[in-house]
Amino acid sequence: MSIFFRHFLLALQFFTRIPVTGRLAGWVGYSPTMLRASAAHFPGVGWVVGGLSALVLWALLALLPPGLAGLWVAVVLSTVFSVMLTGAFHEDGLADLADGLGGSAQRERALEIMKDSRIGSYGAIALVLVLLAKIGLLVLLAQGGGRLAVVALFAAHVTSRTMPLFVIRTLPHVGDTAQSKSKPLADRLSDRSLFAGLLWWLLAMVLAWWWLPGAPWAQAVLGALLGLAWVWRLLRRRLQGFTGDGLGATQQVSEVLFYLGIALSLPVLS
Repeated sequence: MSIFFRHFLLALQFFTRIPVTGRLAGWVGYSPTMLRASAAHFPGVGWVVGGLSALVLWALLALLPPGLAGLWVAVVLSTVFSVMLTGAFHEDGLADLADGLGGSAQRERALEIMKDSRIGSYGAIALVLVLLAKIGLLVLLAQGGGRLAVVALFAAHVTSRTMPLFVIRTLPHVGDTAQSKSKPLADRLSDRSLFAGLLWWLLAMVLAWWWLPGAPWAQAVLGALLGLAWVWRLLRRRLQGFTGDGLGATQQVSEVLFYLGIALSLPVLS
């Protein structure tokens, strides 16, 4: 259990702005081997980020005046909270990947562009469209019931953080391996780590089904898998592998299509 919690806290430290400092950080420790093992807990980080963001959304929906304007404010503020909690970690990856793939058709040049910390037009457009899509879809789900939007927010964060595990498992890491933060994660994803990650995800989906057994969770997961397949194919065709930015983009696209899968399965709102 000690090793389990150390690896989980290392993943939490790596992928969020939640402080793991002082004596706690000393107890957790760090090594490339530990970071590689922490990949099993990517969906576990989704439990924390998605769970806290869902609580914020639930509280805002309860406190704000009813109506469409209140739904928009609640969803926007819960999105702001989730971005602050992660430091826009995955959003940054999406923007970098969009800049690289949009900026050049040549693989090496695209990888070079992705290492530039400045955001370009392709990255800015990708960020705006993905954030608008997430917010708009959550507002749509909230119109069908605030509880659906709250549970979907939690389940989407866990599911979308499970999808990058399949990218790590099936594609080689490319790019500047000497400086890449994601390189220790990419050397190898063991069967045990993949199983642990899938267990985190399965428990989250069982909980979501228990809360809302009538919701179209299968369609939501199918949407996330389609998002994974699309980004995976793009990474293989354009880069012949993945970088940390590709993992972030996988999470973002999968999250959007998770919500879309639910939205397309709901009755038309009158």
